[in-house]
Parts: sequence; structure tokens; C-alpha cells
Amino acid sequence: MNIQWYPGHMTRTRRRMADSLKQVDAVCEVVDARIPQVSRNPDMDEIAGNKPRLLVMNRTDLADPEMTKQWAAYYRRQGYAVLTTDAKSGAGVAKFSAAVRSLLADKIQMWKEKGQTGRSVKVMVVGIPNVGKSTFINKVLGRKSAKAADKPGVTRGQQWFRVENGLELLDTPGILWPKLDDERTGIYLAVTGAVKDDVVDVETLACRLMEILYHRAPELLVNRYKIQLPGEEEEFDFLGYELLMRAGRKRGFLISGGEIDTERMARILLDEFRGGKLGRITLETPEEYMTEDGANG
Repeated sequence: MNIQWYPGHMTRTRRRMADSLKQVDAVCEVVDARIPQVSRNPDMDEIAGNKPRLLVMNRTDLADPEMTKQWAAYYRRQGYAVLTTDAKSGAGVAKFSAAVRSLLADKIQMWKEKGQTGRSVKVMVVGIPNVGKSTFINKVLGRKSAKAADKPGVTRGQQWFRVENGLELLDTPGILWPKLDDERTGIYLAVTGAVKDDVVDVETLACRLMEILYHRAPELLVNRYKIQLPGEEEEFDFLGYELLMRAGRKRGFLISGGEIDTERMARILLDEFRGGKLGRITLETPEEYMTEDGANG
């Protein structure tokens, strides 16, 4: 599944982000806790330069709690400041200001020594589309200011927001990187909603998701769709399609001639996965990014 989605405004956004870096003291990168590494823009290291970085693992309400702990520990070992949040409920968001000030403690101390005690800390908030960045900012602000929606590509321009305790945030539109060469990366981004559904084949994507769930959390499929999982002796040309058909049959999604409406089931599956109705699951593990000797891959 080859996914290409890089609207023109993303090119402009990257340019503006680079221009705005000199105005900020730190960069806060918001990622999806279900796909912590895949949802990190590989271009962000170049874009952010040497600015101090805070990694916010958002949407923890949809991710496996134990895997979230493992991922947070993994990034802290790499030297990142890490904050885990569920911006929808606000869990963890209250710690954001303290996390930023801890990250910039040396700079803030230098300001005090120079008599600049009233100086605001300025943070650029970045992230790929649909990781809950605007919802996170709204929770930090305590009011609904940044545009937020459960679909990619909503924030189109940079916006400055002032937080009451001397903290200023620069909200930036979510940007992907120009080419998604790795099929796995494209699938993970698509199933979590970072890529618009109208640029992918929904049935194929749902079949891929079925296969992922079958291998990572088969009990979620059984509990939600009441299907019998294929045994090891059963063979199929496409396991994901067979699982999609079984779920569609259980839901009674039939069309003329008794054929299963797999497209309808595909959309239901994606909606329910994204809404957390299947359960809390993380699609990747830190071990996948570790080399054999235990170092970061």
C-alpha cells in the first residue's frame, strides 16, 4: 500500500516553522501514543535544530498503559523530556508548564540573573496531523482557542497563544514528510487517521488492520466482533480479508445475494479502532527499534 499525501500547505508550513524557530525557546513534539515512533516526523530533528525538545505522548487513553510506560522510559533513556497525556480528558496536561520550565531551567535561571524575571517562555508545538495537538493546546490554555477536529489537516496557519503563567505557545499545522517509503509506516499512519481516508483504499486498509490486530491483540477481535479466529491449519489468500468477512457476517452486513458488505465493515472497523471501542492497544513496541546489543536502532 503506497500512500502519498503531502498537500502544498505542508511545504509552506515547514518553511514557516523554520523561520519561527528563532522566536522560540523550545520545541514540543506531540505524538500518538499508539504509534509513538511512527508518528514522529523524521524531518523534525532537522527542523527543530538544537532547540530543547519535549516529547508529549498524547492519546494515552487509546494506547496500552504498560506499553506507554515502556515507550516513555525508552525516550527518557535517549535523553528526551517526556510527558504522557490524554488531551481529550485533560489527564497529564496540567504537568506541561512544569515540564517545560524544568526543560529550560538553565535558561530561565540565566534570565533571572540578567534581571529578566518577567520574560515569557515561548514554545513551538509541532506534530503530524491528527495526533490531538490542537486539543492538547486547548487543554493547556483552559479554553477553546485552537481549532480541533478528529481528522487530519484542520490547523492551516500558525497561531500564537498566551498561557496565564508566563508561557506562550505557537501552534503549527500538522505536517507529514514528502514520501512514505515504508509500507508499515503508511499503514500505521492511515489506520490512526493521520492520513485522509480519501487517499487510501478503505477495504485494503481495514484488511491490513485486521491482520495487525490478529497478531498483536487477537482477543480484541473476539471480544468486539464475536468471531472465531482462524486456526493454524486454515489457509487463506488474504487473512485480513477473511477476518473482515467474518466480522461483517457477524454484524449482519449483507447485500443482495447474501454477499457480505465488506466496505461497510471496513469503515466500521476503522471508526471503532480510532474511537477506542476495540480496546486500548499500541501498534509498535520499543524493542522493534532496538539493535541486538540493546542499543537504540
